[in-house]
Amino acid sequence: MDMQKIPQIKKITIQQNVRKEKKRGPVSGLACWLWQAIRGPRRNGGKSRLRKLLAYLPVLLVAIFLAGTVAFIGLFVWVSNEIPDPNNLLTRQIAETTKIYDRKGETILYELHGDEKRTLVELDQISPYAIDATLVAEDRNFYEHKGYSIKGFIRALLKNFQSGGRGQGGSTITQQFVKNAVLSPEKTYTRKLKELVMSIEIERRFSKDEILKMYLNEIPYGSVVYGIESAAQTFLGKSASDLTVSESALLAALPQATTYYSPYGSHTDALVARQRWIIGSLSELGYITQEQADEALADDVLSRIKTSSESITAPHFVFYVREALAQEFGEQLVDQGGLKIITTLDVDKQRAAEEIITEQYPDLEEWEASNAALLSFDAKTGDILAMVGSADYDNDEISGKFNSLLGMRQPGSSIKPFVYATAFGKGYTPNTVLYDVVTSFNSYTPKNYDFSEHGPVTMKEALAGSLNIPAVKTLYLAGMNDFITLAEKVGYTTLSDRDRFGLTLALGGGEVRPIEHISAFSVFANEGRIVPIRPILRVEDRDGKVLIDNEKDRPASKDVMNKEIARQINDILSDNAARAFVFGENNHMNIGRPAAVKTGTTNSY
Repeated sequence: MDMQKIPQIKKITIQQNVRKEKKRGPVSGLACWLWQAIRGPRRNGGKSRLRKLLAYLPVLLVAIFLAGTVAFIGLFVWVSNEIPDPNNLLTRQIAETTKIYDRKGETILYELHGDEKRTLVELDQISPYAIDATLVAEDRNFYEHKGYSIKGFIRALLKNFQSGGRGQGGSTITQQFVKNAVLSPEKTYTRKLKELVMSIEIERRFSKDEILKMYLNEIPYGSVVYGIESAAQTFLGKSASDLTVSESALLAALPQATTYYSPYGSHTDALVARQRWIIGSLSELGYITQEQADEALADDVLSRIKTSSESITAPHFVFYVREALAQEFGEQLVDQGGLKIITTLDVDKQRAAEEIITEQYPDLEEWEASNAALLSFDAKTGDILAMVGSADYDNDEISGKFNSLLGMRQPGSSIKPFVYATAFGKGYTPNTVLYDVVTSFNSYTPKNYDFSEHGPVTMKEALAGSLNIPAVKTLYLAGMNDFITLAEKVGYTTLSDRDRFGLTLALGGGEVRPIEHISAFSVFANEGRIVPIRPILRVEDRDGKVLIDNEKDRPASKDVMNKEIARQINDILSDNAARAFVFGENNHMNIGRPAAVKTGTTNSY
C-alpha cells in the first residue's frame, strides 16, 4: 500500500462518519452515545461508571420505598392514637346554642341553635330521591371508594396550591360525617389526616348503608336543623319518606353551605341554581328520566317553604351577621359552637325603623313601589344601629327575605355629591357657573327631571337643586376615571368595569349596593375620612374566650377626601335656601334641624 495515501484514507473515513452522525440526528446520536457509555469500551471489556451506578439503582429504589412505607405506617399509627374510637362516634359532645344579642347584651335577637332538631330514621324511611340527590351533590363515587378519594384529594390539593390557601376540601361523605360528628372543622393538614384515618377505620367497621344512614341523620341543614327528617319537617312540613325529586334536590343543596344557601337568607337565587344543577345531574346519571327532570325543574319548591316560626328580631340584620361570622369561623362553629355574639344593633332604633317602614309603605305603593329598606349607622364608629332589608320579611310576593341593602340598585341622583366632590378636587368651586341649557354629548342629551332649564347656575345651586344637565357637564369636566377612582376609595365595589359606563353615571346609571352607598356618605360626616361599617362588637366562645373585640379597638379609618371638599358638600346639602328654587321652602328635606340631605330618583320613580 502506498504510505502516502494513508492520511487521505483516514480523512475520507472521518468524513463518512460525520455524514452518518448527521443522518442519525441529535436524538439518535445522543442515544448511541448513552449506549456506548453503558456498554463501556469494547477493547478492555470493563464497565463504565454509569453502568455501575445503574446496577445499584434497584437497591436504592427498594430502600426508598421501604423507608417511605415505614414512615407512613408510623404516621398512621400516631394519628390513629390521636383520634376517638370509631365505635363511640355517635356519643359526641352535644352542640350548644349560639346567641346573638343587641349592643347592650341584654336582648337576644336570635338563637342559632336552640333545642337541637334531630329525628333519627332508617335508610328505608328516606325517599330514594333524597338519597340519590345527596350522593349526586356530595359524593358520586360513595359506593366505590374506601372512605377517601384520591382524585378529589389531588384536585383539592392543586386548587389550594393555585389559590395559596386551604379552602378546597375534596371530602367524601364518610369524611364529611367524621368532620361534622367527631372532629373539629378547623382547616389544618393534621386534622385532615385524622379525618382520613378515621374514615378508613369507619369504612372497615361499618357497611356503606350504615355510614350513609349516619350521615343523613347527622349532617346539618342549617341553624338548629340536623338530619334529613328534621330538614323535611322544618322546611316543608312533611316526612323525608315523602320528598319529591325537586324537594330532595333543594334539601340536598343545603349542606354544602347552610348559611349561604339558607331558604330564609338572601341567596335563594344561588340555592335554586344549585338545586337545578342537582336535578340535571340526576337526569344525566340515570337516576331519573328526562320527563321527571323537566317536571322537577318546573316545580317552585321555595314557594312552599314554611315560614320560620323561630323568634327572631331584625331578621335581615341577624342573617347578615351570621353570614359574616360563617365566613370568618366556618358554618359549624357558628351554628353549634355556643358563641355569644354582641352586635351593634340598637333595639329601640330597630323598632322605630320598622315602624317607619310600615307607616310609610302605603304612600310608596301609590308610586307603584314594591319594596322599601332602611339602614341607620353611626358614621363615627361604623356601627349598624338599625337594618330593615325589606318592607315585610315574611312577604314572598315582594321577595321579603331578600336583603335589598345587599342587592344592586341604581342610586339615581344621590350619586351626584361624589361627582361634584371629584370636580372640587380638580379646582372647580361651588361658585363655578354652569349653563343649564339643552346640551348633547354625542347621541346623549340629558334632561332635568322637571323637563325645564334654568340658564346659568352655580355648581352649588345645581347640586342643591339636583339638576341633571349641569351634573352631566360636571362629570364630563371632572373626568370619568377620576370619579370612579374616588368612588372606589369611599367603598363602592360595583364600578370596577370602567369601560361599561358613560356620562349617565352622573345620574345614577350604574348599579351600586345600597349598604355601600349609605356607608360612602359617612365620608362627608367625617370630614373626608371613611369608617367601614361593622355589625359586631364582641364574640366569645363557649368558654368565654374573646374571639372578636371591637369595643376596645377603635374603628380603622382613612382619609379619602380633602377635608374642605367634604365641608363644601355638607354645606350645599344642608342649605335649604339653596334648593328652594326647585323644591320650595317647605320641602320634605327640611326636617326641622340641620341635616345634609340628598334625594335619589330613577327614571321610573
